[in-house]
Amino acid sequence: MWEAAGPPPPSGPSVGRYALGVGITVFVIVSQYFLPQLVPALRPVYGSLLGDLLVVYGIPVVSFVGLVGVGPLRHWAQRMRLATVQGLAWFGALEVLSLVVVIVLTVVYLALDPSALSLLSKQNPALTQAMGAPWFFVGLSFAIGAVEETIFRGWIFGFWMARGGSWVVPAVWTSLLFAGLHLYYGTTYGIVAPLIFPTLFFTGFAFAATFRVSGGNLVMIAFLHGVYDASAFLTLINEDAGLALRYVVILVGLLVALVLWGLHHDPPEAASGWSP
Repeated sequence: MWEAAGPPPPSGPSVGRYALGVGITVFVIVSQYFLPQLVPALRPVYGSLLGDLLVVYGIPVVSFVGLVGVGPLRHWAQRMRLATVQGLAWFGALEVLSLVVVIVLTVVYLALDPSALSLLSKQNPALTQAMGAPWFFVGLSFAIGAVEETIFRGWIFGFWMARGGSWVVPAVWTSLLFAGLHLYYGTTYGIVAPLIFPTLFFTGFAFAATFRVSGGNLVMIAFLHGVYDASAFLTLINEDAGLALRYVVILVGLLVALVLWGLHHDPPEAASGWSP
């Protein structure tokens, strides 16, 4: 159900150029948490939504275009039907798995320090920022989802697909990186932040697996990423509608995964022609 043939042998930009692109990406994303405090002149840039987006997403995009090129993105709309089916299946299955992990961790917290769970009542900083214009952020979620998937799955994970070899190890560490760079969860929820990060990791892994199986499709995972984020902002308008959007998509994905598993269906080989 989940496997597809690997890409051709390594080619393209060096690992050094790729590593520099990843380093720049990590730095500019993390910089929003300390640079405005260290350099007061930068506060207006980071303090505005447009300025923050240009730094956090614009610099990585420009860096990867210059250092790696657009090769890993060349199949961004490839195999839409396969990407849709497998994207839903991976997303649904791994969201349920992440829920199981969160439940287990919650039981551990209840046994060791039940009072710590009260930290979860704190408002998500992203939702706080969106309170004045929730519909704007619902729409923006899809643009941000497309950019983040282009960076994390297209370039950071896709680089290794272009070079061949095992896909699981890059999928794991790039998903850990994706989860870890959501630092505001750690600074907001403190000791109970581990209840948040499993979902980020498994979501990233699901998107990486979909990207790989489809031969590089970014459209479906960008859409799912957008839906996931938009559902959170939609709760500011109508909590039931936001939760329904998220869990209906997860349920549909889980059903697709169960059907594929029941049919023992293997997708066709991943598209050839990976080249950075």
